[in-house]
Amino acid sequence: MSKGFLLVISGPSGSGKGTVCKHILERNEKLVFSVSATTRAPRRGEEDGVNYFFVDEESFKEMVENDEFLEYANVHGNFYGTPKKFVLEQIEKGEIVILEIDVQGALQVKESYPEAVFVFLLPPSMSELKNRIKKRGTESQEDIDLRFKNAFEELKFVDEYDYIVINDEVPEAVKKIETIIGAEKLKVKRLRNIIDSILD
Repeated sequence: MSKGFLLVISGPSGSGKGTVCKHILERNEKLVFSVSATTRAPRRGEEDGVNYFFVDEESFKEMVENDEFLEYANVHGNFYGTPKKFVLEQIEKGEIVILEIDVQGALQVKESYPEAVFVFLLPPSMSELKNRIKKRGTESQEDIDLRFKNAFEELKFVDEYDYIVINDEVPEAVKKIETIIGAEKLKVKRLRNIIDSILD
């Protein structure tokens, strides 16, 4: 059996992380989605335990103190974190875990779990990025301006990633990430037990 791994899909707000991950998971039933915890309020249509674990700030801080996160960060005034136990258990079973997080969180994961595979999702242009944030209709103008400003800062960290995928058309972006998954599954380090069995 090939070893499992953590695939981190990250990028600026408005790059389409959620949409791309949703399509990847619909097309690949064997992939496991890592549900993050957050203190932000649910957006329209989001479900607790499906999109995020929605918790209050006190509960989140208790989880931090108990070292229950693979990463956590304060983004736009809200806390986000990735529950560690679930992710590591799935990888141990040989599963491929998809983690959709912001850039701050991805950099923390790289520090604490560098064997993860990191994909930076980009919009075709920065003007398109701003349009996408506006189209959501869930943020105030102040929030839109803050997210757009943060996007320029986040682009400075692109060299920390293994792959870049431009999200111009969602189906094409999904295919590129599926290609990355296929290549990563064939890496020697993930197939060492199969190689050893052949050599026996």
